[in-house]
Amino acid sequence: MDFLSMPKPELKRTYAKLLEQYRRFQEQKLDLNMARGKPGADQLNLSAKMLDLVNSSAEMISESGNDCRNYGVPLGLPEMRRLMAELMEVPAENVLIGGNSSLNLMFDTVSCGMTQGFSGCEPWARQKNVKFLCPSPGYDRHFAVTEYFGLDLITVPMTKDGPDMDLVEDLVKDSAVKGIWCVPKYQNPTGITFSDETVRRLAGLKPAAKDFRIFWDNAYCVHDLTETPDHLLNLWEECKRQGNENLAFFFASTSKITFPGAGISAVAAGSADFEALKKRYSRQTVGPDKLNQLRHVRFLKNIGGVRAHMARQRALLAPKFAAVLKKLKEELAGKGIACWTEPHGGYFISVDVMEGCAKRVVALCSQAGVKLTGAGATYPYGKDPKDSNIRIAPSFPPVEELQQAIDLFCLCTKLAAAEQLLKNE
Repeated sequence: MDFLSMPKPELKRTYAKLLEQYRRFQEQKLDLNMARGKPGADQLNLSAKMLDLVNSSAEMISESGNDCRNYGVPLGLPEMRRLMAELMEVPAENVLIGGNSSLNLMFDTVSCGMTQGFSGCEPWARQKNVKFLCPSPGYDRHFAVTEYFGLDLITVPMTKDGPDMDLVEDLVKDSAVKGIWCVPKYQNPTGITFSDETVRRLAGLKPAAKDFRIFWDNAYCVHDLTETPDHLLNLWEECKRQGNENLAFFFASTSKITFPGAGISAVAAGSADFEALKKRYSRQTVGPDKLNQLRHVRFLKNIGGVRAHMARQRALLAPKFAAVLKKLKEELAGKGIACWTEPHGGYFISVDVMEGCAKRVVALCSQAGVKLTGAGATYPYGKDPKDSNIRIAPSFPPVEELQQAIDLFCLCTKLAAAEQLLKNE
């Protein structure tokens, strides 16, 4: 029955039953984690053979003749640049290879804006009231980067097609707005893939600030959960077609393809911005980790190899997402207290519980041994104006533990809703 229409006496009885179930969960002394989108050990094992491809008896010369044990090739091995270019759907000559973390490249690119500036403009650190657009619910670590540098974070609501583009187009009329965070395919945490119209409107932006940039994070570009992947329009081609070649920075990594702790990252940009990035990175290193690049190229080979590898990843991940979605439907559908996304890819399910209840749900889960991402984390400054959004990460726990965790989550969602409704009587 819908909690909202339940008579008060019945709601009180329901609350008492829920509380007793919750106490039984507490007695189990669980220690489960659904807080972050980490690959499970079974996923990591899929890449184990990569470690055998570059060892003391292996040839360590790249296809271009470089000894990968030595200094040099600051932009990355040509074969690695080609592979990451295929992932991001950009030209290989505009790709720079980083270390294991694309977030590090994003941090460094924002830092470049702060200290050096883009498009010949004053560095952001010398400008006043610099602002950044944050589609929300969104990725907390993106928001943390721009918050660290003291930028003012502006919340932009997410729609079923991506960021609210009417609002984005209005906000970029302000010359203090310098960028927007985007996870365009299987967005974190909603799982939304930006529509063709959204991509075209982003590519066609005419911001007041010449140094405005789209930060296009391809975190889940090959992370499909079905055999019919979502289609994402190519932003690079759209920007080029609309005369906005230097409007966006493109990021990607193999963090959730191979090893998050020992992967490969990449950044791409239009010609002018790419020259600025090259200059910056030439000061940072004379020799990136080419052995790891060589290892990845030999293991993944090309985009076809990546897709075959990700099909094996999908076989492990899809049942976990299916288990969570099945339980959400069984326990929460029709009760008027929660709604959720059903993503076709990525690493998260976004759940909106009853307004004013997210923090309580997370606290109840924690007190019974299940750790979730903090309520509010998916909004700038950790402040969800409705206190309703919770990000669920099904990837890390084994299926048996995941079943326990989601059972508790559904129970806590009902318990928090009942508490709220009784309190408001």
